[in-house]
Amino acid sequence: MAQPHELNSDPDRLLFAYWVPNVSGGLVVSKISQNTSSSLQSNLTYARIAEQNGFEYALTQIRFTALYGAAEQHESVSFSQALLHGTEKLKVIAAILPGPWTPAVVAKQLASIDNYTDGRIAVNVVSGWFKGEFHAIGEWWLDHAERYRRSNEFMRCLRGIWTAPEDEGFTFSGDFYQFKNYKLAPKPVQKPHPPIFQGGNSEDARVNGAEVADWYFMNGNDLEGFRAQIEDVKARAAKVGREQHVKFAVNGFVIVRDAEEEAIRVLQEIQGKADKGAIEAFAQEVKNAGQSTKEKQGMWATSTFNDLVQYNDGFKTKLVGTREQVAERIVLLKALGVNLLLTAFLHYDQEVEQFGREVLPLVRKLEAEGRGKDAAFEIERTGDVYKKR
Repeated sequence: MAQPHELNSDPDRLLFAYWVPNVSGGLVVSKISQNTSSSLQSNLTYARIAEQNGFEYALTQIRFTALYGAAEQHESVSFSQALLHGTEKLKVIAAILPGPWTPAVVAKQLASIDNYTDGRIAVNVVSGWFKGEFHAIGEWWLDHAERYRRSNEFMRCLRGIWTAPEDEGFTFSGDFYQFKNYKLAPKPVQKPHPPIFQGGNSEDARVNGAEVADWYFMNGNDLEGFRAQIEDVKARAAKVGREQHVKFAVNGFVIVRDAEEEAIRVLQEIQGKADKGAIEAFAQEVKNAGQSTKEKQGMWATSTFNDLVQYNDGFKTKLVGTREQVAERIVLLKALGVNLLLTAFLHYDQEVEQFGREVLPLVRKLEAEGRGKDAAFEIERTGDVYKKR
């Protein structure tokens, strides 16, 4: 296995990941010019630059149909494998959707890829929010609670298949999936198994994060929103003896410029040139999906039009400013309990490398000085930017 990047020797470090633009349209739903390509060749370049500059993870996206500005969509698992074969250190999280995929297929695919790549694959189980996508490909559309209950079984099955004793195999009898003495060989290289990610804001998503996932993905939020979500999932995990097993990842869109005013102007231009039709269509879809939750709210329930210009509320994470400001905000997120930062950029051609060169080393310097451990201190120093307005 390749040696880790020199910036990544501290076991207590914050991990850095980036969204893979394997769908067209970039990472903002805006008509602004973006130096970002969804081609495999460009993405291989981004991946190599990322691992050379201290990124440890990348996340591919799963889409079956055009929506939210993504006219073209490359399939996530095969794209992840291609990136892994073109890199040496980077770990890639492949997004999958229960329904189109079954646990048996994903367990087999990812175990094989894990063997091919010396243990560098992970999975993000996406429960789904777009009813039209399911109907377009002939899949049943379940209500919110049932989609997340299916995902719960899905993740239990993945873990069970990957870790079952070789002489016994995996047996499971659920409402969605059944197995009888299933023996997978070869097993994954990673032990106990490849990391399992999932996310969402609803109570159903938090239950899954606490009970069955290794990583819980969060949208951007304000300070109190981050704290409440982390505390809630931790409390739920404690009730099932998993408080030490769940880690937290947060989405953040990054705009770093020499002056804060310049970075803010870029943000304003992105939002000012938003693709109004695409965002309004997306807003209606997620509103419909959210109405089926227990709380009658979905993942984007409190998102404004401007928030929806970026995937998963990435503007709310407030990583817009100078390199020093962004680094300070990142260590605040770490102090709140965030273990991984999932980044996205306007211009992947330049900004993946820029972040690795200018921001990531500053974060490591602050960590070496003991920053990112005392939440009260970091909130006093930086927290105002995250307060509700």
